[in-house]
Amino acid sequence: MKSIGFVILFSLLCWSVKASYLLVPMDVKQTNHLKAYGMMYWILDQGLEGYWLLNYRGGSFCFVHTKSFEKECITRGVSFEVISVSEFNQIRAEIADPEINQEVMKLEKAPKIAVYTPEFNEKGERIQPWDDAVTLALTYAEIPFEKIYDREIINGLLSKYDWLHLHHEDFTGQYGKFYANYNGQAWYRENQRRQEVMAKELGFAKVSQLKLAVSKELKSYIAGGGFLFAMCSATDSYDIALSADGIDICAHYFDGDGMDSDPDHKLNFNNTIAFKDFTLIKDPMVYEFSSIDNTMGRRVIPENDYFSLFDFSAKWDPIPTMLTQNHTRTVKGFMGQTTAFGKKFVKSDVLVLGDNKAADEVRYMHGTHGYGTWTFYAGHDPEDYQHHVGDPPTDLSLHPNSPGYRLILNNILFPAAKKKERKT
Repeated sequence: MKSIGFVILFSLLCWSVKASYLLVPMDVKQTNHLKAYGMMYWILDQGLEGYWLLNYRGGSFCFVHTKSFEKECITRGVSFEVISVSEFNQIRAEIADPEINQEVMKLEKAPKIAVYTPEFNEKGERIQPWDDAVTLALTYAEIPFEKIYDREIINGLLSKYDWLHLHHEDFTGQYGKFYANYNGQAWYRENQRRQEVMAKELGFAKVSQLKLAVSKELKSYIAGGGFLFAMCSATDSYDIALSADGIDICAHYFDGDGMDSDPDHKLNFNNTIAFKDFTLIKDPMVYEFSSIDNTMGRRVIPENDYFSLFDFSAKWDPIPTMLTQNHTRTVKGFMGQTTAFGKKFVKSDVLVLGDNKAADEVRYMHGTHGYGTWTFYAGHDPEDYQHHVGDPPTDLSLHPNSPGYRLILNNILFPAAKKKERKT
């Protein structure tokens, strides 16, 4: 028995001597920031734990070192450094200094991810002729996800997922207000036909009624502890739909009958999660939903279009710190149907993560509802300044260090943080 115990003790001592960690730096030395997020997710998906070193070298990742993990990093083109246990403990000790704005966040479990996105046609082709930055980011980073849409949500399947992204959707039932420019296009007519068929199959008289029901389910999902992320028109159109509960805001082009004659005075901002005091753009021929979006009124030339990320206390505000991890605090702006949020329309309890002060607009923000959280990110594609309908998807292999895309992937990983270590 003594000899067996000696062998076990000797083996443990040998392991402790040889043990090491893989440090994945996320500063300017990282060759592929986007793939690094996928690498960290892959580690979690193996049932292992990792660490997110907030504000340390751009928000670096760290996990136990094995030859197979090292090989996976090399395969994915992710830069890494092998450090000893003592070196890792030294880094943690430095981070623990109360005078340093850094924190170690333990990552425990890979969140189950869904993307709310329209159905494909019989040929497997996307009906709507544009792509989605989050889907592109997940695919490039090799992070697994499932696609769901209205049918799955109405049938109560949201609870299967920890994290949900809203594709560039129009929750008001006005088909993106594309009527003026695209109502003669086959894709527009096919999308409207499918939406109307689905609404009828699910028991709704109008598409707008179906989208409102979906919006309410999404709100309940957040309240129950879900993590919601949305970009572009899925942000403002979502709150508009909630505020217009019981009001017809769709012109006859969209639902076959006239809209309410005075909808603005009937909007209920108590129903919304992010915006207040906005007015609707009621002309069906205008490609805009409301006064929330700052696209039409902004005076920002492309060369000067940047927004700044806020700095938060890593030790006391880890969630906004996680959401703003980057190797730069200044991010190139980009347009979309919803380019930016007018600051005066953002509710006072919303946490602004990034803004353009000169233009008085918010680009990136976060909030809580019930037990869950939501994050809204304005614009369509961080690496395509003015993405047009029909443009080809962005090739992320050309932008592996994109600061704008990093913000998307921050949202993917922060639900994996150890819950008892989160501070609100």
